[in-house]
Amino acid sequence: MTASAARVPCTVVTGFLGAGKTTLIRHILENANGRRLALIVNEFGDIGIDGEILKGCGVDACPEENIVELANGCLCCTVADDFVPALDQILALEPKVDHIIIETSGLALPKPLVQAFQWPSVKSRVTVDGVVAVVDGPALAAGKVASDLDALQAQRQEDDSLDHDDPVEEVFEDQVACADLIILSKSDLLDAAGSARANAIISEHLSRAVKIVPTAQGKVDPSVLLGLGLAVEDDIENRKTHHDDELDHEHDDFDSFIIELPAISDPDALAKRVATAAEQENVLRVKGFVDVGGKPMRLLVQAVGPRVNHYYDRAWTAADDRRSRLVVIGLKGLNRAAIERILVS
Repeated sequence: MTASAARVPCTVVTGFLGAGKTTLIRHILENANGRRLALIVNEFGDIGIDGEILKGCGVDACPEENIVELANGCLCCTVADDFVPALDQILALEPKVDHIIIETSGLALPKPLVQAFQWPSVKSRVTVDGVVAVVDGPALAAGKVASDLDALQAQRQEDDSLDHDDPVEEVFEDQVACADLIILSKSDLLDAAGSARANAIISEHLSRAVKIVPTAQGKVDPSVLLGLGLAVEDDIENRKTHHDDELDHEHDDFDSFIIELPAISDPDALAKRVATAAEQENVLRVKGFVDVGGKPMRLLVQAVGPRVNHYYDRAWTAADDRRSRLVVIGLKGLNRAAIERILVS
């Protein structure tokens, strides 16, 4: 199921303390490209994300009043008490926000939070655009899931609300299992061998086709993360975790270009070609509008890796440039000619 245009999209950012979530989120706020953003920061005391850092960004796209801090402990354990009031506060803002980013605490499990989006009072207003897991590249390369395991243990001991006492390895596995995109942080500190080790560890815990994006200083084109349109709350049962039985700046590491297509006759066939291009080439995102011959409605195509959504979003108007154009985004070195051959074939 695709997300309704009437609902505000939310991106859930998960990952351990020190993985690089704050740096990533700050970069997104500073490169919002016209979006009006809001942020829910799940912080516990002095440990975890420092909301004041983000409030001090001075970014027009996300002013201080658009940042809500939840300091009552792990959000996945207090979601019933904390999440809906925070959501109410953000949705009452004027002007209305275009996108909400939710940063979980280091030990939070993303799945219980996503499941809250199935509640009738929540589902009618917001949708989970995607789940992004930030993982510490150098730590993984060294055989650890986090760079400071002592700090994680201190956070666990001080958070009275935490009702799951799992090994950090299991929390890591649950965070990765629920993700639609993996951000491998601090990649500038990895050599080729370290990068290979980190990617191998992540891949061991992936049961679905999920892209791993290496980053340095949190610099990722926001279009890679925002606007995925996955409606994750409708797909949550496919994310298997340990707790399933419990209730315009430069982005030098990325290439982006537009491929123009002739009018098509079979949307499903195009979706298969998009999925093939994502699997054969290093494509992260594909998005755009397509002209289907004989149809008055324009076809919206959205892909995250090989997972493709397509639906008719509205009728073409006289003001529209009725052309089929897909934006392709991926890691540096995309083979445009090869991708074009697959999509236009």
